[in-house]
Amino acid sequence: MQKIIYAENNSYFDRVVLFFQRRHCALSFVVLTVFLFFVFCISFCVGRYDISIVQVVKVLASKVFPIQQDWPSTLDTVVFQVRMPRIMGAALVGAGLAMAGAAYQGMFKNPLVSPDILGASSGAGLGAALAIFCSFGVLGIQCMSFAFGITAVLIAYVISFHVPRDQSLALVLTGILVGTLFSSGTALLKYLADPYDTLPAITFWLMGSLATASADEVLVSFFPIAFGAIVLFGFRWRLNVLSLSEEEAQSLGVETGRLRLIAIIASTMMTSASVSISGLVGWVGLLIPHLARMIVGPDFRTLLPASGMLGAAYLILVDNIARSASSVEIPLGVLTSIIGAPFFLVLLSRQKGGWQ
Repeated sequence: MQKIIYAENNSYFDRVVLFFQRRHCALSFVVLTVFLFFVFCISFCVGRYDISIVQVVKVLASKVFPIQQDWPSTLDTVVFQVRMPRIMGAALVGAGLAMAGAAYQGMFKNPLVSPDILGASSGAGLGAALAIFCSFGVLGIQCMSFAFGITAVLIAYVISFHVPRDQSLALVLTGILVGTLFSSGTALLKYLADPYDTLPAITFWLMGSLATASADEVLVSFFPIAFGAIVLFGFRWRLNVLSLSEEEAQSLGVETGRLRLIAIIASTMMTSASVSISGLVGWVGLLIPHLARMIVGPDFRTLLPASGMLGAAYLILVDNIARSASSVEIPLGVLTSIIGAPFFLVLLSRQKGGWQ
C-alpha cells in the first residue's frame, strides 16, 4: 500500500515538474522572441545616417499600410537597400551557424565541437579565395564558397570510412585533416595573389563582414539555410537519441549512420551558405548553443529554435558594433573572437553538472 501511494506521489511530482518545465520553456521563448524583435528594430537606427525609431516604424509600416510619406526618399534607400539586407543577413548567418553548432555538438557528444569541425568553413574559404583570385563576381564568389564547403565535408565523410576507428572520431579526425589542407590552399592563393588588389580582398573576406551584403545574396543563401533548419527540426527527437551511446540508440530502433549523415548534410548546407555571404565568422556555433542549452535545456525540440533565435540576435548585435564602434568597420570574425572567448570561459565556469 505504501509503495502504491509512493508511486502515485512520484507520478504527481513528475507531472508538476513537467508542467513547470513547459512553462519555463514557453516563457523563455516569449522573452527570446521579444528580444530578437527589439534588436531587429533598434539595428535600423545604428549607423552613420541618423534614423530615429519612430522613422523606422513609419518607413517599415508604409510598405503595409497607406501612410503619407513625410520623410526624404533617402531614408527609404538607407532602410531597405542598405540596412535591411545587412540585418537580415546577420540574422540568417547567426541562426544558421548556431543551429548547425547545436546539431554538431549533440551528434558528436562533444561540447567543444563547432560547425567548422568537418572542414566546411575552410572549404568555403578556399572557394571564395579562388573566386576572388579569378576575378569572379559577387554571385560567383558566393556559389564557389558554398560548393567548396560542401565538397570539403563530403571528402572528409568519404575518407572517414577508411579509418579503422569509431565513426564519430574518424569524422572529426578526417575533418581536421581536410580543413588543414583547404586552409593551406587558401594560404597558397594569398601568397600568389596581387598584393595591391586581390590579396586585400581575400584577406578582408576571410576576416568576415556583411558590409557588401545585398538582398540578392541574402535571398540566395536563405534557401539552403532554411532547408537545413527544416530538416534538423524534422529530426529533432532523433537527434536526442544521437546523444546516447551507439548501442542505446540502435536498441531504440534508430539507424545512427543514416541519421548522422542527414544531420551532417543539413548542418553543412547551413554552414556553407552562411559563410558564403559573411566570410569566416567564428565562435557563434560554439558559444550560442551553450547559452541556449543553459536557458531551455538539452532537448533538441527546444534547443534548435532557441539556438537559432539567440544566434540571430547575437550576430545582429555584433554587426551593429562592427559598423558603429569606430570610423573604420571592424571585421566580424575579429569581434566574435574578442567577445566570444572570454564569454565562453564565463559560461564554462558557471555551468554546473554535465553539458548535456
